Amino acid sequence: MATHAMIDIETLGTEPGSVVLSVGAVKFDPFNSIEPNNGKHWMLDVDAQTEKGRIVDESTLAWWGKQEQSIQDRAFSDVGRTDVDVFMKDLNGWLTGCEAIWCQGPQFDMVILEDLFKNFDHHMNWFYWQVMDCRTLFKMMPADPRKAIQENLHDAQADAHWQAVCVQQFYRDFNVLPR
Repeated sequence: MATHAMIDIETLGTEPGSVVLSVGAVKFDPFNSIEPNNGKHWMLDVDAQTEKGRIVDESTLAWWGKQEQSIQDRAFSDVGRTDVDVFMKDLNGWLTGCEAIWCQGPQFDMVILEDLFKNFDHHMNWFYWQVMDCRTLFKMMPADPRKAIQENLHDAQADAHWQAVCVQQFYRDFNVLPR
């Protein structure tokens, strides 16, 4: 069984130095249809990030203001916020044993996460060659599979789950076999 991870983040900007609101992650085997599992959802301490000089972009805040109220409430809740260092240690441990780390555009999710780790002077438990881009896979499909099944957009945990399910669908549709 292959163990892959899917990571999704929600932020207050689109640049590498942006504040990270939340990180969602699941583990999955792309070669079968077993539901993604071992899900994690971290709501990061925003104040600690701004104290380190991380960016809050006004246009991104305006974009969040146009989302459904339930999505805004989830993204901006102060309940359950995690210390950034605790999150980094937890994510590093959680990723142990993962062969690949997927995200919906590594130039966003992983670049911002890696910048956060550097900003807090923390070791990253992954290599650049492990990072995979599901956006490329979905562009190869006749239609974006997320559009038909995804719920709870902009909830990092839900986004990670549905993106993993769609990678599994791609592997089935394109008959991708283990090496």
